[in-house]
Amino acid sequence: MIATEQLLTRRTIARYAIGSLGTGGFATLPGLVLVYYLTNTLGVAAIVAGVVVTVAKIWDVIIDPVIGARSDRMLARNGSRRGMMIVGAIALPAFFLVTFAVPAGTSPAAAGIWVFIAFLLTATAFSLFQVPYIALPAELASGYDQRTRLLTWRVVVLTFAILLFGAGGPVLRSLGGDNEYAGYLLMALVAGVVIGAGMLISSFVAPRHLVAAGDAPPRESIRSTLRTNYAAGFRVLRDSQPFRALLLTFLLQGLATGVMLTGASYVATWVLHSEGAVTYLFVALIGPALVMTPVWAVVSRRIGKERGFALASVLFGVAALSMIALLWAPGWWVYVSVALVGAGYAGMQSLPMAMLPDVISHDAERNGPGRAGTFGGMWTAGETTGMALGATVFTIVLGATGYIESTAKPAIAAAGESQSAAAVAGIVLGFSLVPAAIVAASLIPLFRYRLRKEDIDGRL
Repeated sequence: MIATEQLLTRRTIARYAIGSLGTGGFATLPGLVLVYYLTNTLGVAAIVAGVVVTVAKIWDVIIDPVIGARSDRMLARNGSRRGMMIVGAIALPAFFLVTFAVPAGTSPAAAGIWVFIAFLLTATAFSLFQVPYIALPAELASGYDQRTRLLTWRVVVLTFAILLFGAGGPVLRSLGGDNEYAGYLLMALVAGVVIGAGMLISSFVAPRHLVAAGDAPPRESIRSTLRTNYAAGFRVLRDSQPFRALLLTFLLQGLATGVMLTGASYVATWVLHSEGAVTYLFVALIGPALVMTPVWAVVSRRIGKERGFALASVLFGVAALSMIALLWAPGWWVYVSVALVGAGYAGMQSLPMAMLPDVISHDAERNGPGRAGTFGGMWTAGETTGMALGATVFTIVLGATGYIESTAKPAIAAAGESQSAAAVAGIVLGFSLVPAAIVAASLIPLFRYRLRKEDIDGRL
């Protein structure tokens, strides 16, 4: 289906955008605190913590194409993707709470297994919502600029959610005082409810009865197996060159973002010498991002989404690289660099998300409609892969430079409340040089993205 212009009302924009309260919260909070929770509270080795988070995310990569293909079949059968989204929104808060409910005194090995299983279930629930959610813009709005408008407001809410959870999560955690376990549990309870509520409200923006009875696929195409679902995902990669280029760019940039997100708490604690500094880092990141998201929409209308995307990426990479100076002069100036990272990040989020519906509509013109969910599944799998590997890359850097894990604050005190100079240098490089290099690499596939405004609007 190609959406009609009149469907894009303010109510539709608002209900779609609020879903990013959930997606932004889930993308931010586990990435920020989960590895830190494993290494600094549960005593899990840094490399093992990275593996726990990564393997759980790899499960997402496995199931996302399946969920996407089944979402398309649900749309063909029932006329809506809504049911799958509601299930995910309801299930996520409970599993998220369990993830951070490891009892005090649990051995590091048992704690790692507990977190792995609970987070795997949480990530599954999230995918049930996220994959159909990604597919919706092609059904809610038509036109190159209308989709930019829809996705711009989604990214405004997403950016606000990153600030809310990135700054508020550690504050909630600190309310536990000396009892870190209680602090994490309180954080998970409040955050899980807010994430689930945003997702649930947004689920009802999914249109109903989009496919007329005569348009439904024949019965045999509705029957699905793992093989056919994966085959559908690989077909969209094979058939759409713009999608391949855009997805690889977004995957690499998700990797860079995941590295920096995982590293934020470590920079606050061991470079800036204040766990509370992570809140200020997020304020510095998101304040400019909130301001710049509408600006990138204006830029994209003047020079094109793909050029605006490249400009935002360069800004992000240069600003990240500047923070290598933390090796020699840690101080307040880092918030300026983080603010520039935030300005670039706003464009790196809003513009590719606005480009994806263009890719889907371009494919529908060439290969027929009915594959938006499959595109959404492959997109979410790519994004998840990048974010998951970001945590892995950072923990590899920690392990290679001799980072010492601990079980809550008494153990840290026993260790002298310090890390080696090599470990601190590893934290800085993981937060600056590594993501800058990855973003530079992401420009290579971006320059191969050939879809332009006239390719989209010329078909409407």
